[in-house]
Formats: sequence, structure tokens, C-alpha cells
Amino acid sequence: MNYIETEIKGVFVIEPRVFPDQRGYFLEAWKKEEFEQHVGHVDFIQDNESKSSRGVLRGLHYQKGDASQAKLVRVVKGAVLDVAVDLRRDSATFGRHVMVELTDENKRQLFIPRGFAHGFLVLSDEAVFTYKVDNAYCPQQEASIRFDDPELGIAWPMDMAEVLTSEKDLRGATFADAEYF
Repeated sequence: MNYIETEIKGVFVIEPRVFPDQRGYFLEAWKKEEFEQHVGHVDFIQDNESKSSRGVLRGLHYQKGDASQAKLVRVVKGAVLDVAVDLRRDSATFGRHVMVELTDENKRQLFIPRGFAHGFLVLSDEAVFTYKVDNAYCPQQEASIRFDDPELGIAWPMDMAEVLTSEKDLRGATFADAEYF
């Protein structure tokens, strides 16, 4: 695998080696020893999956305090634009974001350490999105930031009139009012 650290320290784009043949392809999606050599130790405890249609925007979600989660995300069907926003107050990149297109064709993954808000926009007709997490979901520590907060400057590549999101996400805090790490 190729591990590419982004402009935000600790966030990695991971490109697996794909072995195609006449039957299809094979790839290693995650290999503990190799991951730890490049990224560090992360004790993933759960795999999650969601299915969404074009225009669905999920996020920007995070869990506060000790409930914070590191995530390793990828798309197994379709295409999404994935975004991670740095909420670590002591970081030189506090408030900045990384945006990466993840597709079933490019097979890229994104590692997002603890201390980030995360979201994605579905670009294809349908997308199946999977992710590993290193901490259990804790509803009492759940928080979100508005995906369209102008202070974040996220250039979502879709007319916001086409976007479908949850009521909960529409009630997300502004970046200025959010709780940070």
C-alpha cells in the first residue's frame, strides 16, 4: 500500500495495491503491521457500513472528549467526496480541512485520526461506504458542525438545492460555536 500524508498532519490517503485479472481483482484493504509502520498504532474495534443515494451529505460528525474516534474510511460501491476537518485546538491546521474523492474505482482510503469532524457527499447514483473505528459510538458525546458553514470554506461540488441531509445535521453547530479538542 502507498501511504500519503496529507497537508494535515496525521491524515493519510491510503492507496492499496490492486491485483486485477480476468476474474476481477484482489486487494488487501487493511494490514495491521503495515498500517502501524506508516500511521501508528490504532486499535480498531468495529466496522460500519452505510448506503446512500446521489446528493446525500452526511456530516460533519464527531464525538467529543474520550469518545472521539479515529476512522479508516473507504467506498466499496460508487463515489463520494470525503471531508475531514481538524478540530484540534493546538494543531497548526486547526479549522482546516482535507477533501478526497473516494471511489470503487480508485479504491483509495482515508485515515482520519481522533480530533476531527468528518462528512461525505455522495457523487454517484448510489454509494456504499465502509469504515473502521477505534472507539464505540457514544450518543451523549455526539456532535456535528454545519457542512455549509462559510467559515470552513468547504467547496462541495454540488448545488446545495440537490443535497439531502438529516434534520440533525441541519441543526449542527457553526464552527465558531462548536466544541473542540
